[in-house]
Amino acid sequence: MKLGLFTMPSHPPERSLADGHEWDLQVLRWADEYGFEEAWIGEHHTSVWEPHPSPDLLVVEALRQTKNLRIGPGGFLLPYHHPAELANRVAMMDHLSGGRLNFGIAASGLPTDWDMFQVDGMSGENREMTREAMEIILNLWTQEPGWTHQGKYWKAAVPQPMEAGSLGRHIRPLQQPHPPIGVAGLSAPSPTLEMAGERGWIPLSLNLNPGYVKSHWDSVEAGAARTGRTVSRRDWRMVREVFVADTDQAARQHSVDGMMGRMMNEYFLPLLNAFGYVQYLKEDMNLPDEVVTVDYCADHNWLIGSPETVAERIEKKYAEVGGFGHLLLFCFDYAEDPEPWRRSMQLLAEEVMPRVAHLEGD
Repeated sequence: MKLGLFTMPSHPPERSLADGHEWDLQVLRWADEYGFEEAWIGEHHTSVWEPHPSPDLLVVEALRQTKNLRIGPGGFLLPYHHPAELANRVAMMDHLSGGRLNFGIAASGLPTDWDMFQVDGMSGENREMTREAMEIILNLWTQEPGWTHQGKYWKAAVPQPMEAGSLGRHIRPLQQPHPPIGVAGLSAPSPTLEMAGERGWIPLSLNLNPGYVKSHWDSVEAGAARTGRTVSRRDWRMVREVFVADTDQAARQHSVDGMMGRMMNEYFLPLLNAFGYVQYLKEDMNLPDEVVTVDYCADHNWLIGSPETVAERIEKKYAEVGGFGHLLLFCFDYAEDPEPWRRSMQLLAEEVMPRVAHLEGD
């Protein structure tokens, strides 16, 4: 099993945008130091607790401050970018990364983001736009001059060269044919994860109850079957809340009573309740919604405790979903008291992961 991280990024409302950015950079530096393999950084425009509309700014700066970590957006919200502009920007980022860039994409799920950009997410327009945007981006990187696209949402073309070749499309990714593409999924069945299966992209499952997330792999396989692809659970990324300390008691204190608990209580649980998603955190769907509290999540969904306890919980979740190849640490803002979070990352990498190295996703 390999280790990475996934950050929304999440910050409390009182944290300034600049200070939040600095905390995210510190976490990424720690991840690189402790041997994490990759990091995915989210994009959101209207969430006070997820205040980062431009993940590329953090990606590029983090690439400059790390040596081995693969980093990428997790992902760019494709309905809000012109595909031609984004194709050029991602390709440029790939060159700046020296080939360490991952390219995460998403369709956007926040109604207030839909409203800001006037996208009809309720009808699925965001997903239609995502598919069209990716078709354009991939063709802009690979097609010869003269290729054109006249779509429902965008127009684009690979221009014919002019002035003896000094003008024309010339920006392509360093990694050929393109950087690894990742797609995050929430619902079940998940159209976005079906798209990952169809295209051979990396599937990422967000931090919901394993009994529910188990069905995500069905979506990946359904998409792969449509195009005759073979998919491997080794590529499946599982995003989980993790806190490791020297004892179970200390880990619970730092998580439930720390920023993990506060963010869940003030933002994530109310958000899921508002949109009818809180059921996806339940181990038993017959339980009433009000049973899902921070303590419930700590007991049933989170991977918290001593290194021995966390390794046991990873083994349990692995068995519940049928296997996965990458564990992605879901990040929180511990800028006010950073040492427990830094220590948790170190223990996770150095003491927990060796205990679960035999879990490879087969």
